[in-house]
Amino acid sequence: MVAPRRTTGRVGRRQTTRRRGRWSPPLLGLVATVVLVAATGCGADTGGNGGGDAASQAGSAVAQDALSFEAQTLTGETLDAAQLAGTPVVLWFWAPWCTVCRAEAPEVAAIGAEFEDSVTFVGVPGLGKVEDMKDFVDATGTDGLTHAVDSDGSLWQRFGIISQPAFAFVSADGSVETFSGSLGADDLRQATEDLAAG
Repeated sequence: MVAPRRTTGRVGRRQTTRRRGRWSPPLLGLVATVVLVAATGCGADTGGNGGGDAASQAGSAVAQDALSFEAQTLTGETLDAAQLAGTPVVLWFWAPWCTVCRAEAPEVAAIGAEFEDSVTFVGVPGLGKVEDMKDFVDATGTDGLTHAVDSDGSLWQRFGIISQPAFAFVSADGSVETFSGSLGADDLRQATEDLAAG
């Protein structure tokens, strides 16, 4: 059983209502994301430099039990995420065929290693075959991270992830901020630093 670090939280869904004749901002955001995903074929790519900081672009959710799940890792062990309670965690959602994920993978691995004493990075691959996921990890040098396989899409759904790459920043107090799209190294490092600082 793998247990890199601990945190608590529960992903809550914010309820929105639709006003007569008007689209609610969350619904417009969802529609815009779907259109962007369809246009790029992989996921949103902010390019990392001109997109502002991660916190201003991230969706926010309050979590009670965000890390109350178990998943099989790519190495065949069981990750009990509940054992990560009380420490900050970055979940990186990726797919093995996603070229944007492949391009950002070395930076994610490097920043994960840089913060290994204060923040746990966990890859959450989905939308592919396990063999392809293993090939991706070998090719990108991300074998230093634990990768929790999301074979049925339940983890992506749990965090409201609809495209890849994406990140969920789970703080030690259980709050969760998600970011859809690629984060450049500077933005990812800053978001991770902020998460570690609490």
